[in-house]
Amino acid sequence: MIRHIVMWKFAAEAEGLTKAENLDLVASRLMSLYKSGKIKGLRRMEIGKDVSGTDMSMDMVLLTEFDSLDDLAAYKIFPDHAAISAYVKKVSLSRTVVDCEI
Repeated sequence: MIRHIVMWKFAAEAEGLTKAENLDLVASRLMSLYKSGKIKGLRRMEIGKDVSGTDMSMDMVLLTEFDSLDDLAAYKIFPDHAAISAYVKKVSLSRTVVDCEI
C-alpha cells in the first residue's frame, strides 16, 4: 500500500477567488473525484485545511492511499486529476509531496 501526501500553500487571491474560496473549490473537486470511484486502486482520501495559521503552516493537506505505485502513477495522469492539478498550480505558491510505503 502506498500513502501519497501532498501539502500546498495557496495564494491570497488567484483566478479571481480568495484563498478560502480556492481551498474549498480544490477540496470539493478532489473529493468529487474520489467519490466518483473512477480511480483504480485509490482506497482512501482525506483532505484537511490548516487551522493554526502559523508561519510554518501549509494551507491544505491531501492524504491518499493506493494499492500500488502503478495505481498512484495512473492517478497522476488521469485526465480529471490532471485538470485539478493544473488549476492548483495556478492558485498555489508551493507544494510538498511524500510518497511512502505503509
